[in-house]
Amino acid sequence: MKKLAGNFLFLSLILTAMVACNNQSGEEEDSSYIQVSIDSVYHAMNPMDLDFDEAEMAMIDSGMADLIEAYHEIRAYGLPNSTPPALQFNPLPYGFNLPDPTSPVSWEIPEDIQRPALEADLAFMSIPQLASLLRSGEISCLALTEFFLNRLKKYDPQLHCVVSFTEAYAIEQAKKMDAELASGMDRGILHGIPYGAKDLFSFPGYPTTWGAGAYKEQEIDQTAGIIKKLEEAGAILLAKTTLGALAMGDVWFADTTLNPWNLEEGSSGSSAGSSAATAAGLVPFAIGTETWGSIVSPATRCGATGLRPTYGRVTRSGAMALSWSMDKVGPICRSATDCAIVFDAIRGLDPKDKTLLDAGFTYPGEVDLSELKIGYFKSAFDSRYDVSKFDKESLRVLRKLGAKLIPVELDNDSLPIYAMSIILEAEAAAAFDDLTRSNRDTLLVRQHRYAWPNTFRTARYITAVEYIQANRIRHDLIEDYHSRMKEFDVVVLPSYQGGDHLLATNLTGHPVVVVPNGFKESGSPTSISFLGNLFDEGTILAVAAAYQEATEFNKKKPPLFE
Repeated sequence: MKKLAGNFLFLSLILTAMVACNNQSGEEEDSSYIQVSIDSVYHAMNPMDLDFDEAEMAMIDSGMADLIEAYHEIRAYGLPNSTPPALQFNPLPYGFNLPDPTSPVSWEIPEDIQRPALEADLAFMSIPQLASLLRSGEISCLALTEFFLNRLKKYDPQLHCVVSFTEAYAIEQAKKMDAELASGMDRGILHGIPYGAKDLFSFPGYPTTWGAGAYKEQEIDQTAGIIKKLEEAGAILLAKTTLGALAMGDVWFADTTLNPWNLEEGSSGSSAGSSAATAAGLVPFAIGTETWGSIVSPATRCGATGLRPTYGRVTRSGAMALSWSMDKVGPICRSATDCAIVFDAIRGLDPKDKTLLDAGFTYPGEVDLSELKIGYFKSAFDSRYDVSKFDKESLRVLRKLGAKLIPVELDNDSLPIYAMSIILEAEAAAAFDDLTRSNRDTLLVRQHRYAWPNTFRTARYITAVEYIQANRIRHDLIEDYHSRMKEFDVVVLPSYQGGDHLLATNLTGHPVVVVPNGFKESGSPTSISFLGNLFDEGTILAVAAAYQEATEFNKKKPPLFE
C-alpha cells in the first residue's frame, strides 16, 4: 500500500510541477514552483529506489524551484522537430576501421531488353531492365512516369498507400530527364526511374504530414536530403507514401494501408505505403525508414525486399525525427540487387546531417557462398513458431548453394535489451514535446496504452539519469554484438523470432536485409533476414541476391495487381 501511495504522490508531484511549468502567461511570479512537503519528496523517490534522509530531502525540496525554472525557460525557447540534440550517437566499437570512401558503383545496364506485351508486366520489371528500356527508346521517361502514376491512382483506393501525389513535379522532371538523355547526358542507372518516398520527408510545395492528423496541413520549405540525392541521380518522385502516424504502425490520419497480398489485413508499419506500393508494382522502388522494425516489418508483410543500412550511412536531413540516435533511412525494392542500386545513390555525406560517416561501399555482385563465413542464429531457428518451416527451408536452400552454416548465438541474458527501449521513448517524447503539451496528441487516430500519445506522456517520467544509464549499457551492447558478428561475413536469422535481436540491432546500428521466403495459407508473405557487420551492406545484399536467384519468391506478384 505504501508503494502505491508513493507512486501516486510521485506522479502527483511531477504533474503539479509540469502544470505550473506549462503556464506561459507569467501572471503569477511564484506559479513556476509549488512548495511540497518533505514527505512528498520522500515518496517521489520511492519508484526510483532511492533512499535519502530528512536533511537531504529538504535540500532536494529547495532545489526543485531551480529545476522547474530551467524547464520553463527551455520550453519557452521553442524547439522544432528538425533541431537535433548536440549529443550524437556513435555506433563504432573500439578499434573499428571504416571502409575507405569509394566512388559510386558502375552498374551494368543490360542490352536487348524488350518491352513486355502486357503492360502489367512492365510494372514489375527490375531497375536495370527499366533502365535498359529507357536507353533503347522502348519507352520514354515521361511515358514510364505516367504509367506508374496511373497505376498509383488506379490502385491507391484499394491499398490506401499514398498521402499525396507529386504529379506536377514528376511530369516536369520526366521531361527534363528525357531531354538530358536525348542530348547525351546520362546520370546513371536511376536516370528516369520513378519512385515513392515515405511522407516524413519534406518536399517544397507539397504537404509533409508525418501520417498524423495534427500535421496533415503541414508544409516544410525544404527538400529532404534523400530526395535531393535521388533527384541528382535522375530518379523521379511520384508520390509521398503513407506511414502510420508519427512512424508507428499502418494507421494514418485518413485510413489504414493494406497488404497487397491480403486486403483483409494491414501492411504493417511504419513504412507502410512504401512497402505496399512497391510490392504491388505501383512504383519500381520506394524509400522507408526504420527505428525499430519499420522497414523489416512492412517489407515482411508485403513481400518486399528491404535494406536497413548501418546507422550513419544515409542522410536524414529534412526527415521527421523520432529518435535521433536510432532513426535510419533505407530503400524498399523488389530485389536485393535493386536495393543495392538505390542504396549506392543515397549513401554518403550531407552537410545538413552531422551524424553521417564517410565510408565506402563495395557490391561484389555474384558471390560463392562456400567462400563466406555464414552464421545462423541456431536457438532461434530451433524454437517452434508459426512460420518456422519457411525459415528452416531457407537454411536448406543456403546449404544447397554451398553455404557452410555455423551456429551462433546473439542473445546475451546479462544485458537488459528491452529495457533500453526507454532510449527511443525518451527521444521520441522530446521530439514531440510540443504535441504533448499542446494537447494536440488527441488528433492522432490511435489512442490506447501502447500508442504514441500515451508513450509520449509516460516517457516524461524517464529521468535523465536513467536515459544516460541506458545509453551506457548500449555501449556494452555494441561491443558485445561486434565481438559476435566480427567472426562472420553474414548471420542468417528469423526476422522476428529469437528474443530482442530486432531492437538490439537497431540500438547497435547494424545493417540488415529482409527478403520474402514463403507464403502463409492466408496468402501473406513471410521473410528471412540477413544481418551484416557495420558498414558492410554489400556482402549481405549479395548473399540475399543469391538466395533470391535460387528461390524467386521476390518475383511473384500479388494476384490482384498483376
